[in-house]
Amino acid sequence: MNATIAAIATAHGVGSISIIRLSGDKSYDIALLLSKRSYLKVRHATLTTLYNSQGELLDEVIALYFKAPHSFTAEDVVELQCHGGYIVANEILKTCLDLGARLAKPGEFSKRAFLNGRIDLSEAEAISQLIEAKSEDAAKILARQVKGELRKYIEEVRDELLHILAYSEVSIDYAEEDLPQDLIDQIMQKLDALHGRLKATLQASQSRQGLMQGFKVSIIGKPNVGKSSLLNALLNFNRAIVSEIAGTTRDTIEEQVKIGTHLIRIIDTAGIREAGDEIERIGIERSIEAIEESDVVIVLFDSSRSLDSEDKAILDLIELHKNERTFITVLNKNDLVCKIDRSVFEKYTPLSLNTKESARTLILALENIMDTRDNSEELMLISTRQVEAVKLTCKEIIDAKIPLKEQELEIFSFHLNSALHAIASITRPFENDEMLDKMFGSFCLGK
Repeated sequence: MNATIAAIATAHGVGSISIIRLSGDKSYDIALLLSKRSYLKVRHATLTTLYNSQGELLDEVIALYFKAPHSFTAEDVVELQCHGGYIVANEILKTCLDLGARLAKPGEFSKRAFLNGRIDLSEAEAISQLIEAKSEDAAKILARQVKGELRKYIEEVRDELLHILAYSEVSIDYAEEDLPQDLIDQIMQKLDALHGRLKATLQASQSRQGLMQGFKVSIIGKPNVGKSSLLNALLNFNRAIVSEIAGTTRDTIEEQVKIGTHLIRIIDTAGIREAGDEIERIGIERSIEAIEESDVVIVLFDSSRSLDSEDKAILDLIELHKNERTFITVLNKNDLVCKIDRSVFEKYTPLSLNTKESARTLILALENIMDTRDNSEELMLISTRQVEAVKLTCKEIIDAKIPLKEQELEIFSFHLNSALHAIASITRPFENDEMLDKMFGSFCLGK
């Protein structure tokens, strides 16, 4: 932790500026050696010239000095804004290394910020995901988490658990006496309310997972119903090969496209039917897997043909997953004579891919579905790690109820301790001293 680290903080490539960041005790001294200056004003943009170890001119830059602890890492930090481009930024970085810094490891600036108490784990995860946000609403959620929204929520849950645990620990000393039934009922009510709150957050987060990772939309149907043509129409370029030969698409094709404020992943699948060979069989299996992993499934039928056994197999597949996925039924080739029995469909979207605006109705339907899932004002968990931690917390709260009913307070406290450790892993490790502070914090002065 004592080493001064340096790295290029901007993406590689040609741009207007590049930023080289230093953090550590020697940051300020290295910046002075680079610029041949006697001082840099704290939190002030200074236009200065940089030189390499041989005294050769490197670039004219803007230098910013942040004195510890008032910086991102809570250490001395210097940021050097040079002209964009690979060569100049790397020459400055190389000189920083020559003058005593070492190359930062991936994520090391954020790690130092965490270890120095500047951010917690939830804020670190939010910073990482904000860079790769898949929608405007995801960016809003992540920006609030960078400012500590999730930390505040977790601290409220921890505080409630600590109060219950502290009372339990004190009561263990009086184990020979039965606890009043109304006290047990009060603790049960607190646990139920806490469990309900966590479950609601968990369910809301899982249902809107696509906000963080990008909503996944798969296109399914039997061969030759127009799946690849629909993919090309949604992307507005010819990504998939289109032909009248059934089974042209033998594997899944995945592409990204922005719909409304959302970046979604569209998957064109192989036609679902009886496989003719091993390669086709694998492609069909992947199609079914894509359905199980998708947030929305577009099911395509050919309205110019009567329903056959392959269509009915797909309808059975929809019935099997209708409570787990959102399905959009599309009757394609609407410009031809209709031969399909429309009465078997509760709701459907007619489509003709021969017209230029053919996919517009479908795009609006997709946008509406995404928008209904993205209440960006609502708190949510943003990673699998956070989701698993809340699941474990819920389990430990449920498990704690049985020993509480039996007044087995040692076992009850064990489960609450486990719940505390689980929920604390989202932000910062739980310390037993916190429980002692809660236990004795309500004592009168002088006790």
